[in-house]
Amino acid sequence: MKTTTDYLALLKNLGLKATPKRLALLAVLEEEHRYLSPEEVWRKIRRRFKSLGLPTVYRNMEELERHGVISKVLHSNRQLYYYFCPKAGHHHHFVCMECRMVEDLPVCAVREMEKDIKRRIKGTVTSHVLQVNGFCGGCAGKQ
Repeated sequence: MKTTTDYLALLKNLGLKATPKRLALLAVLEEEHRYLSPEEVWRKIRRRFKSLGLPTVYRNMEELERHGVISKVLHSNRQLYYYFCPKAGHHHHFVCMECRMVEDLPVCAVREMEKDIKRRIKGTVTSHVLQVNGFCGGCAGKQ
């Protein structure tokens, strides 16, 4: 787990202010080792901050996601979730729909598809989002 100093450096490198609320938000997301909704994060840290509103948590999480410190998790229930993932570079995630565990995937299957698009239709892919949903080994046995 990172220390407050690590979060300060992380935010500073991104050009973001290291507010106490942002530091608490990052700590909660990393400590959980699973994806959480903004409401869940808000419930966990609101006792420390008397004036912390849910919109502030949403705004901070969106900003941290734009800077690549946390990742948005796409869920079939249409609820918004986030996961602490400061890993730099292009990668994707496996998401357990039962226990909410998220694991980095070091490969990108879309690379071949991008080449095919360029070759066949002379198109250019500017971005893509790939998330693999399923059940981790522990949860798959319970199904």
